[in-house]
Amino acid sequence: MTRRPSAERGGATVCLLAVGLVFVLVGLFGAGLGAARCARHQARVAADFGALAGAVRVLDGVDVACAQAAALVSANGGRLTGCRVDGLDLVVTAQVRVAPLPGLARVATATSRAGPIGAGGG
Repeated sequence: MTRRPSAERGGATVCLLAVGLVFVLVGLFGAGLGAARCARHQARVAADFGALAGAVRVLDGVDVACAQAAALVSANGGRLTGCRVDGLDLVVTAQVRVAPLPGLARVATATSRAGPIGAGGG
């Protein structure tokens, strides 16, 4: 009895490789999404701390307050992209660069406001 090669020989291997590729792609997408989310949180923290540090120095002038904010934003891994005084409040915008996948760089941005509580606030 002679054996003839089956036409479907190796079909399971191809299916297994396809399923493995899908898992790898889903994993890469999840890792990229997680990295972007972490960068967003890092930008928010940098902006919050920068606004709080700069708000303490608002009465000393905009330049002094923004310099203090810039120091804390950079210490938290961000870059100060905006700083302005609104009354006694300091509004700070910070950016954090993230590369969730090789060759794909994005920027996460966050803005925070800090200042004294208003007379009618609680």
